[in-house]
Amino acid sequence: MTIRTEKNSVTSIILYPIDRLDTAAAPLLEKKIQQLESDITDITLDLSQLSYISSMGLRVLLQAKKLLNEQGKQFIVKNMSESVREVFEMTGFINLIFIDT
Repeated sequence: MTIRTEKNSVTSIILYPIDRLDTAAAPLLEKKIQQLESDITDITLDLSQLSYISSMGLRVLLQAKKLLNEQGKQFIVKNMSESVREVFEMTGFINLIFIDT
């Protein structure tokens, strides 16, 4: 998995994970989120190029949401493929993380 980054403004960033967010790739996303500059307050995770997400990937997203909420930062997930959305719905994550449709 690779993660493309696009800085929208001084305080806003979009992360685009590409391919699969599985056990092997989850630590990469986790590290990327933890290393965001302190002035970034709005983080969007665009999943339009993600074909698969595992339980480990979901765990990273839940931890990121918790961390960013504690820091007073906004965390939004958007543009899920149908297969990724199904995983979110089956696991109940659709109700835990703010999804921008």
